[in-house]
Amino acid sequence: MSSTPLRHTALDALHRSLGATMTDFAGWDMPLRYGSERDEHTAVRTKAGLFDLSHMGEITVTGPQAAALLDFALVGNIGGVKPGRARYTMICRADGGILDDLIVYRLAETEYMVVANASNAQVVLDALTERAAGFDAEVRDDRDAYALIAVQGPESPGILKSLTGADLDGLKYYAGLPGTVAGVPALIARTGYTGEDGFELFVKPEHAVELWQALTKAGEGAGLVPCGLSCRDTLRLEAGMPLYGHELSTSLTPFDAGLGRVVKFEKEGDFVGREALREAAARAEQNPPRVLVGLIAEGRRVPRAGYAVVAGGEVIGEVTSGAPSPTLGKPVAMAYVDAAHAAPGTTGVGVDIRGSHEPYEVVALPFYKRQK
Repeated sequence: MSSTPLRHTALDALHRSLGATMTDFAGWDMPLRYGSERDEHTAVRTKAGLFDLSHMGEITVTGPQAAALLDFALVGNIGGVKPGRARYTMICRADGGILDDLIVYRLAETEYMVVANASNAQVVLDALTERAAGFDAEVRDDRDAYALIAVQGPESPGILKSLTGADLDGLKYYAGLPGTVAGVPALIARTGYTGEDGFELFVKPEHAVELWQALTKAGEGAGLVPCGLSCRDTLRLEAGMPLYGHELSTSLTPFDAGLGRVVKFEKEGDFVGREALREAAARAEQNPPRVLVGLIAEGRRVPRAGYAVVAGGEVIGEVTSGAPSPTLGKPVAMAYVDAAHAAPGTTGVGVDIRGSHEPYEVVALPFYKRQK
């Protein structure tokens, strides 16, 4: 057991006043659920949900060579991101293993914000600091400078519009703009982890409570509810979005994870992991690695991470994430399986749940895609 006390977000007292069930997540005391996680999940799919994501790790990179540093440190073409836009990317080790998946926002010509997963924030900060040697750029730990509130779901644009004069209609997916929301200065980003339209609002911690309360009030007539980490997990699972520590790890390269598209070999200059990733790409072409697929249960038993996927009495893969899907009404899972069994519709595939081989249907990801 770690003796380090849990960190608390600026919204901690508010979560407790709402009766949230709290849990330790990556060293933070975070709301797991407020009431029924199924109701919270459904609210995001049909109306709107409000999330505290202040545990995410914000790292600011500034200076004349900020772009060059990020192009060297990360696998993506970050210098090619226009100010006001964001990019999904990864940071890898020299051997190609994934240290974390990231969203990088280009806030200005020489200023970027890198958002890391809570569990990897220190690792990413350390790696960027180390890789900054020789670059005219500064890496700054801004984890305590931001609270992060997300409003997700089909009603979220209407709710946010009632509180801001910012041009939300002109704000594209994976873009961000500075604005004022309910009188609070914020970076308004059209990003999220739920498979729905929505926004993530980066604000100073001292403004978090008033912003949360303003959004709650604005969303009263639209069915907005506070949401915890539990439904965030089922929402991202239905949307086929990877979670570090489950679908992504240092033992996998982006090519092993089916996310080779984030690696930009065509960018100028060297980057950490380039050689190893070239080899991984060539390997993947000649001998396809296990493929990340969706599995839908024919029965009611829920698969969990680490369970073996089987076919013909042989282990052909492993479940990385599993949960009951409120939208499909059945248990679902993401799993890495041998290429021979990865085609949608492949029959005879099961999951070993405590010695019983439960039948599953192989499907393409995602399980759920919103209607545009």
